[in-house]
Amino acid sequence: MKCLPSSKLPLAHGNILHDWHAEVLAIRAFNRFLLDECLFLSTPPHTPSRFIRRSTSEELEQPAFTIKEDVGIYLYCSEAPCGDASMELVMDAQEDSTPWTTPPPLIHHTIADSSPETTALRGRSHFGNLGAVRLKPSRPDAPPTLSKSCSDKIALTQATSLLSSLTSLLISPRNAYLTALVLPDSQLNETACTRAFSRSGRMGGVASAMEKKWIGGYRWHGFDVLPTTHEFEWSRRSATPSQKFLPSNISTIKTPHLEQTLIGGVLQGRKQFDLRGASNICRRSMWKCILELAGVVGLPALADVIGKGTYGDVKSGGFLEARRRVKKEVREEVLKGWVRNGGDEEFQLEAENSKAR
Repeated sequence: MKCLPSSKLPLAHGNILHDWHAEVLAIRAFNRFLLDECLFLSTPPHTPSRFIRRSTSEELEQPAFTIKEDVGIYLYCSEAPCGDASMELVMDAQEDSTPWTTPPPLIHHTIADSSPETTALRGRSHFGNLGAVRLKPSRPDAPPTLSKSCSDKIALTQATSLLSSLTSLLISPRNAYLTALVLPDSQLNETACTRAFSRSGRMGGVASAMEKKWIGGYRWHGFDVLPTTHEFEWSRRSATPSQKFLPSNISTIKTPHLEQTLIGGVLQGRKQFDLRGASNICRRSMWKCILELAGVVGLPALADVIGKGTYGDVKSGGFLEARRRVKKEVREEVLKGWVRNGGDEEFQLEAENSKAR
């Protein structure tokens, strides 16, 4: 199990990752890398960046930074992302791939700002229900979570970009969309990937009329799914008949500016609810980095707003209204089984600073 149970979210206080599947870690580390690039670019000796530039005077409506126009973003996954993009592979691995006929056990949840209930499937059960939003984990004996599958999360980034909510306060989403998802030949099922990610599949509900209403640099940007013969050295396919490879509970994040090892969503060697276990890509650390950067680049109005209140207050503030609209429309009109994973929004940076003093 590589995500935090729903019952533990109120105890996280922004210090524990909610989801540490490899794809999620890669995207969070990418966000941290971009912010670190912004810091190096903005502080002496003002190291130039190959990937980030300051927004120009003609881009006054944009955030302070943008990814350079000649940068492509590729995500290599050694396994097909869990969820809809891997359902055919799951079926092929069954002794009996006949679709289950019993009604699927749906997760019911009412979204606060909308009246209808949303429903989602859990894990890999009822693999014949294709195109559905699915929740982690796949193990039926694991504590329930409301973390969405990697297929669903990656699909949503085609509208929201790869930037997290708070990162988009300082970096424009305009050039922050995935160029291509790269999968080993053994893990690429074209039917599944077309259905999971493309506008000719379930994402066809992102209509042009919907997209025309989006502002702030948001748009639909579908990515390519590319095959490769390159396999991860320790993938299941590399095992000999006498070997049995098991998933590790250890994760490593590495960028040119950062290297950390995590277990259970926190730094290795720390207990899960120890404040000292907060990684550089957790909610609290990212918030602190963005607040520091807002001060460095001379954005006092932004720093004043995001430096007060709770994390939830920042995410619901006016600066992120355009992003919230995109997410809301795609979730409600396209990824209709998307269940909100709430419970870790009430922590504050001020409370942390008071304890330090």
